[in-house]
Amino acid sequence: MKINEFGKTKNGEQTHLFTLENSNGMKVKVCDYGATLVSLIVPDKDGKDTDIVLGYDNVDPYQGASAFFGANVGRNANRIKGARCIIDGVEYNLESNDGDNGNNLHSGSNCTALKMWKAIYDENVNDKISFEILSKDMEQGFPGNFTAFVSYTLTEKNELVLDYKGTADKDTIVNMTNHSYFNLAGHDAGAESVMNHLVQIHAEEYTPTDKLLIPTGEIAPVAGTPMDFTTPKKIGQDVDADFEQLIMAGGYDHNYALTRKKGEMREAAVVWCEESGIQMKVYTDLPGMQFYIGNFIEQENGKAGCVYGKRSGFCMETQYYPNACNEEKFESSLLKAGEEYHTTTV
Repeated sequence: MKINEFGKTKNGEQTHLFTLENSNGMKVKVCDYGATLVSLIVPDKDGKDTDIVLGYDNVDPYQGASAFFGANVGRNANRIKGARCIIDGVEYNLESNDGDNGNNLHSGSNCTALKMWKAIYDENVNDKISFEILSKDMEQGFPGNFTAFVSYTLTEKNELVLDYKGTADKDTIVNMTNHSYFNLAGHDAGAESVMNHLVQIHAEEYTPTDKLLIPTGEIAPVAGTPMDFTTPKKIGQDVDADFEQLIMAGGYDHNYALTRKKGEMREAAVVWCEESGIQMKVYTDLPGMQFYIGNFIEQENGKAGCVYGKRSGFCMETQYYPNACNEEKFESSLLKAGEEYHTTTV
């Protein structure tokens, strides 16, 4: 395995960039700060190596960054209404960090994406690395000491497998995801290419939100709306439609209800880029997936001198539904003490 230094954190910790590769020319680069996916390099239709993940050249911009490029977000990804949750009859107050909305977003400033993880690897193994972190009792406002693991495995089928495991010593909330932004024409290809990507999402329902982007509790059909990706269409086809859900969010930033409950691995989505000939499929055992198209990216100085702007990349964040800890209609994101949290996304 190739290991390079990736700069030091604000606390003086040395970070490292680990490169996984397979025999097909596919490479994955991950950092021990945030267990972050920094690069995903695949050959395009002409055999040219193409990095399809937005990111930075060293660790410094990843610290405190609002865009969460490549991040493994925990304990709880997405939004929690009112920055509060009730567990076993006890109310826990969380950091209100979602602008002026009063909500908690991605667990706040103590998010696992903004911390060093312990790397676990064999230098002689080129296709797998794991990371471990302890999220301490009340560190993010959630109860319980939660020990989390995420492993990256690159297969000969060009699969990048993300496997999440964890246990806590008290009942708590856990809903982890990877927040990578993809552009299948290349990380530096810009918004126009993203808008031309063809997307199919295997979900006949989604969870509409209020104006603060918190799900209302309704699970609504996509049929007959611009939210419908059950048959392939370009991201840009309906993105600016006169539709309240898209207007409030500034574009797609919604949870698609793949299923109502966590279950078997299934194909969740397919994305094609005609320009590069690159296709990406997403598989998960989780019930939801946030489809987000970078509506809030503003002039981010990225890799190799690239400047990322609005809609320069798309995310497919597999998850329990947002605010599931407070919404009785959704499958709960509660993890019972001593039980194992385990999800897989490919």
